[in-house]
Amino acid sequence: MSASSVAETGTATGADRRRAPLVLRNRAFGAVWLGQILTQAAARMFQVGVSWWIVAYAVHDTRGLASGLFMAACTLPAVALAPVVAAAVARFAHRSVLRTAAALAGGASGVLALWAYGGGLPLATVYAAGLALATCQAFFDPCLTTSVPELVDDADIETATGFELSTQSLAGLGGALLGALTVDRTGVAGLAVGCAAAYLCAALLVASARFRTVVPGVGAGASAAPQRRTLRRILSELPYVRRILICFTAANLFTTAVFVVIPLYTRSVLAGGGGTVALLEASLGTGALVGAFTGTRVPGRPTAVGACCLGLMALALALPGLFADRVVIAACLAVAGWCAGAVSVRFVALFQRLVPPADKPGFFAVMQAVLGASLPVASLAFGFAGDFLSPRTLCLVQGAGLVPAACALALLRSPAPAPAAAEPAGGER
Repeated sequence: MSASSVAETGTATGADRRRAPLVLRNRAFGAVWLGQILTQAAARMFQVGVSWWIVAYAVHDTRGLASGLFMAACTLPAVALAPVVAAAVARFAHRSVLRTAAALAGGASGVLALWAYGGGLPLATVYAAGLALATCQAFFDPCLTTSVPELVDDADIETATGFELSTQSLAGLGGALLGALTVDRTGVAGLAVGCAAAYLCAALLVASARFRTVVPGVGAGASAAPQRRTLRRILSELPYVRRILICFTAANLFTTAVFVVIPLYTRSVLAGGGGTVALLEASLGTGALVGAFTGTRVPGRPTAVGACCLGLMALALALPGLFADRVVIAACLAVAGWCAGAVSVRFVALFQRLVPPADKPGFFAVMQAVLGASLPVASLAFGFAGDFLSPRTLCLVQGAGLVPAACALALLRSPAPAPAAAEPAGGER
């Protein structure tokens, strides 16, 4: 990389580059990373807060189904809009996509805040707001993942991926500490104001960052454009990656149900309030945060590490079904979060190197869609089941459901010639 490129991204040189954390020596990446923290924290805070509002205040009979429908609305756009997202990320400047998504989400949150302050907030309106925010996030997340090589050197890709994935953990932690507590104190109106402020600040941060690829379609992207493949071809020509995604999609049917189970468990089993929801969500988020930064230090092949982590997560999610104690449950969720964070950073870094640059916009949209395809199903299924089964039973179902996915991942072998041939195109370490 040229000296001008280093200056443009705000990086330092020499020994300072090695000593300083990536987010400090690369100001552009640091600004975008902070923007992602704000957007995902706002999204998570909204999801946690509204889920608790539905269970504790708004619905009295079918709480499980109502909260499951809300979580389904928050996860559906990433799946349904995958082709549109891939086309937008490939066609438009990444900074513009990121900035626009954050600004629109801020506007939607502001409208909801005004409506809530006016009183008489319908449940359907909250669902619509959740759908709008999730749509904006569906553009933001894969676009940022695709933009990582534009912000950092190749040697920093794995570190940048760790920082990027830690955002989800920080967001979960922020949502845990603020979402339910904010609803208990200020209602949905205060929740929406906080989200609007976070989204608008994120839009300003992204606008201040400078990306290496300023004009879409220029340079390497332009020469690779004619070779871009359809979304189906991307996965068909990467069988090793496809099988990994299938395993994690199956696992997500049971892991992501925790976001529906936590408020139901808090109210029905622990008889707690927003503070208990905050404790449990914070445990999950803290564990995921630590896992995102320590996942690269776990030795072994990615598939072997992933299988072990899924097995440990199965045990951690099942134990609350046997022991109804706050401390035990918080510890179990911390372990489950660590497993999720460690697995994510290992596999996203692997995909960054295996997927050719021209395919990355489409691939990461596909990755989000494939992994997210199980989220609406899990939310609806576990939400509906929560009106008939005890939350403790749902915990046991979660743990049992992860075992087949862990076994399938353990049986996968390292990539044969095809993925290895594609690795140089994705940037060899």
